[in-house]
Amino acid sequence: MTQASEPAVIIYTHPDCAFSAAAKMDYRHRNVAYIEIDVSKEPDKIPDLLKLTGGERLTPVIVENGQATVGFKGGS
Repeated sequence: MTQASEPAVIIYTHPDCAFSAAAKMDYRHRNVAYIEIDVSKEPDKIPDLLKLTGGERLTPVIVENGQATVGFKGGS
């Protein structure tokens, strides 16, 4: 078994997005470590977000083990 030095989950968020807040709360509740990328504080990450969403500025975008999901529990 190998140990990962960082979480396998990345969540692209925006502070005005209720679904971003819900996603972070869910991962914390389940004790799943994640890296948050707040695009309002890290605008240089917006091009990465746009690649994941096909050009849409949507949050949250959850990348788990290389698989991207736009939105959280059906919301976006």
